[in-house]
Amino acid sequence: MDRLSDIALFLRVVDLGTISAAARSLDLSVAVASQRLQRLEKGLNVRLLHRTTRRLHPTPEGLALAEQGRDLVEGLEALTQNLRGSADKVTGTLRVTLPHSFGRQYISPLLPEFLNRYPRLNLDVSLTDQVVDLVGEGYDLGIRIGILEDSSLVARRLADDERVLCASPDYLAHHVTPQRPSDLVDHQCLVLSSNRRRQDIWHLTDKQGQSEAVQVGGRIRSNQGEMLTEAVLGGLGIAQHSVWHIHEYLCSGQLSVVLPDYRLTETGIYAVMPQRQLVPPRVRAFVAFLEERLAEHPVWALRREKQ
Repeated sequence: MDRLSDIALFLRVVDLGTISAAARSLDLSVAVASQRLQRLEKGLNVRLLHRTTRRLHPTPEGLALAEQGRDLVEGLEALTQNLRGSADKVTGTLRVTLPHSFGRQYISPLLPEFLNRYPRLNLDVSLTDQVVDLVGEGYDLGIRIGILEDSSLVARRLADDERVLCASPDYLAHHVTPQRPSDLVDHQCLVLSSNRRRQDIWHLTDKQGQSEAVQVGGRIRSNQGEMLTEAVLGGLGIAQHSVWHIHEYLCSGQLSVVLPDYRLTETGIYAVMPQRQLVPPRVRAFVAFLEERLAEHPVWALRREKQ
């Protein structure tokens, strides 16, 4: 870029006839302009200007550079202006990865509104519960739920992720309802399995802020939350679930909250991005849209309050 800016300065000298005039037009000092012209000549190993007392004249090599370099510089300036202009417009293709259940239940219904708002934008959406390498696989954005691990990604919290312990009325009718966290060791607890961290130790906090960790176990483990949902609905045990995942079953009475006076570890729903600066407009627009639609009054929180 230094070479191109030096050529642009040289072209301005050719057009205006003097270094001082060219320097003023580019808001440079004469000394700096002279040094840059000398740097250009030294880099090209040719003399570009004949210096007279009143005016500078290009040498044959300077004329050749002026003729061929002008298209190059003007083309770069046009490209730069176009890029700056497009930075204010939401265009292109947004590649985003979403957790399967949350994406299907809550993000997918919002996409028509988002695309209508930005008609020049395309979407490439992947639904997966795997932790995707955003940079390595070329994604602009990912939605992640739970406790974020340390990473170089930039995270924006979109909403709270309230979690509860739940069981079906049938299960509770055939088993003694837990009254305290330690009672869970005597129950079938349905555990979400993960390669990243242990999921069989449940942390609960009472209203006085006292925390207790309980190692639980049962006949079913799965890396898919939907399978655990089916199991808990079928009366096979107690599960730990996000309210967004099961709020309809809580509202309908198909599931009941277990240990309602205790809270599980607070987590969140996040938008994660691979960069902090120069975030593309398409990414900023999508994050702002999700914040607008999810942050203040998530549909699951409203329905949870009606229970």
